[in-house]
Amino acid sequence: MTLDFTSALYLGLRHGHGELSPWPALTTGRPAALGAPPLAEEMATLLATHMGCERALLAPSTLHLFFDLFDALGREDIVIFAESGLYPILRWGVERAAAKGAPVVSFPAGDADALARRISAAPRKQPIVVCEGLRPPWGRLAPLADYVALVRRRCGLVVLDDTQALGVLGADPAPERPYGRGGGGTAAHLGVAAPELAIGASLAKGYGAPLAVGGGSRKFIEFLERASPTRTHCSPPSIAEIAAAARALEIEGRCGDRLRRHLGARVAQFRTALGGLGLFPAGGLFPAQTLERLVDPVAFAAALARRGVACVAHEGRGGVGAASFLVTAAHRPGDIAAAAAAIADALKLRHVRVFEEIDP
Repeated sequence: MTLDFTSALYLGLRHGHGELSPWPALTTGRPAALGAPPLAEEMATLLATHMGCERALLAPSTLHLFFDLFDALGREDIVIFAESGLYPILRWGVERAAAKGAPVVSFPAGDADALARRISAAPRKQPIVVCEGLRPPWGRLAPLADYVALVRRRCGLVVLDDTQALGVLGADPAPERPYGRGGGGTAAHLGVAAPELAIGASLAKGYGAPLAVGGGSRKFIEFLERASPTRTHCSPPSIAEIAAAARALEIEGRCGDRLRRHLGARVAQFRTALGGLGLFPAGGLFPAQTLERLVDPVAFAAALARRGVACVAHEGRGGVGAASFLVTAAHRPGDIAAAAAAIADALKLRHVRVFEEIDP
């Protein structure tokens, strides 16, 4: 049996068909512009409350959501300020607005001072700041309060991709509950609520439901609904996907905080075990833990696979090799111990030695 550290189902939710409420058909055959699927409006209202937004709407994916959002924003008199190294789907949305003529200015991720300088030097148009709430592999949070304060001066907007944080982070973090309560995402974790904040997130990671939600002020969501091309030309989320989201929120209300405590304990166990090997993965307490500076991450992953552990080999910061381990609430203490033992064994091989320290 292989121990799987490649799944981003952080709370361990899977939603088998027998666990979902029955549905008469997967789809109504109508685009969302002609009528929402059953329970869609109710689910959007629940998610808006969950995320601390005035209103929300559902979309099949963040690809649909950010296409709509930036297609609409690209028609306005704006300047986009995008964090460097954005996740590709969010970046594709920015590129959509750029293709429609919107100027795009990059700034270092998480650097509010650099953003302030860029905004001051830009034309006095409406600023749209684009960021990720919680960014792997560092596990750092965007300084949302600073971003919101900067755009407020010019009646701007902060567009937040909160896919990694929704379901994992929540309000009122404390040493005994580092993820916080409720799973409402980055804004809830940081205590930021503002009409200048527009949130897009997939439920496919933290909540295991393959659909997306867009949340914000009532005025903004109404604007997005009117301007959305995919709500006219694409199918809405299926009724089965909405049922999965409903089950996820039911579980959230019943035992979400307990699942997050269990997840935090497993992440801490993983970091402690690797620390004993002289390894210090990037990620902090975020469930995605990344070993960097590997000579050959593919060979490293293959060595682990032979030892019954699956991880994600990829290119890390600065173009060097990396391997990520996605810890979930479904992992048991013995799974973490077995993974650490496999890593210790694999590190004895020449082709998986670690590079010397480099600047990030």
